[in-house]
Amino acid sequence: MSRDIRGLTLVELLVSLTLGLLIVVATLAGYLGLSEAGRMSEAQARMDEDGQAALSVLAAHVRMAGSNPDRPNRSPAARRNPVYPSLYSFALRGCDGKFENITTAAAIQDLSCSPATSSSPDSISITYEADRFNTVTPNPSVTPTDCLGHPLSQLTATVDLVTPPDPVTPTDISYYASENRFYIASSGPERSPSLYCKGSGPGSAANPLVENVENLQLTYGTVPAGATLTSAADIAGYLDASEVTSHPALASLGDDAAKWERVATVRLCVVIRSVRPVAPSAGSAQYLKCDGSIETSPPDLHLRRTYSTTVVLRNRRR
Repeated sequence: MSRDIRGLTLVELLVSLTLGLLIVVATLAGYLGLSEAGRMSEAQARMDEDGQAALSVLAAHVRMAGSNPDRPNRSPAARRNPVYPSLYSFALRGCDGKFENITTAAAIQDLSCSPATSSSPDSISITYEADRFNTVTPNPSVTPTDCLGHPLSQLTATVDLVTPPDPVTPTDISYYASENRFYIASSGPERSPSLYCKGSGPGSAANPLVENVENLQLTYGTVPAGATLTSAADIAGYLDASEVTSHPALASLGDDAAKWERVATVRLCVVIRSVRPVAPSAGSAQYLKCDGSIETSPPDLHLRRTYSTTVVLRNRRR
C-alpha cells in the first residue's frame, strides 16, 4: 500500500490523543484559574464596599455624639436645648458584647450590659440633637430622622430668649433628639451577619444597614479625671467599654455617665466576611483580627478582612 494513503499507526494515534488531552487540560486549568481569580477579586471588591459603608455609617453617627449647639439669642442658662440630662444621661455608651435590652430599653441610660468574651461583637448607643443638617431629610420642611430614616418625635420646652430691649422673654421652642444603637446580628434567609441599627423614631424597629459585617470592636480614648485634652498625651489610654467605668484614672468621677463624658475618641474596627466561601484553602482564609493578631484557624472558607478608623468626638456639647 502506498505510504501516502495509509492511516495512522496506533502509536501516532496515541501520541495525538495525549497531546490533545494535555491541551484540553491546560486550557481548563487556565480557565478555572482565571475563574477563581475573578471570584476572589469580586469578593474582595464587595468586601471593600461593605467595609467602607459600615465605617462611614458608624463614624458619621459617633462624630455627632453629644451634639447640642449653642443658641446665641438665649440666656446663659438656656443656651442649649434640654437634651442633656433631662432626656439622655449619656452622649454615647458602649458595651463589650451586645446590650441585653438593646431593642427594648426606653433610653440610653436604661441599657444594661453583661460581661462578654473579647471576641464577641461590641455594641454602642449614640445620642445627639437632630436637625435637618445632620440627618437624612428629603427637604428642609421634613422632620429630622433616626438612623433608619424614621421621623423623630418633636419635643418642646420653654426657654428664656434675649430680645432687646426686653431682658428675657420666656418662649416655647421645639427641637428633636435622636438615639441610635448599633450592633451585630444575623439577617436575611441566609442568616448573614449584618450591622444593625435601632433608632428612636416612633415605631422604628431594628433593621440591618450593612450586610456581611461579622464583628464590631470598639475602644475608647479617654481623658483622665481633672485633665484637659490638649494633646495625645492627655489620653488615659484606649479602653474597652468595661474599662471606661473601672479605670483608675476615672475612679474619682461620680457615676458612669460622668466617666463616659471623658471619652474623646473612638476607634472603630469591623470584620467583613465575603458573601460566599471562595478561599481555596484554610490557609488562604486566615486574616488579621481587630486586635492585631492573625486568625490561624478560620471557621470556614469565607474571606475576611478588617477595616478600622478613629473618630474624634468634636461635636460633643453637654
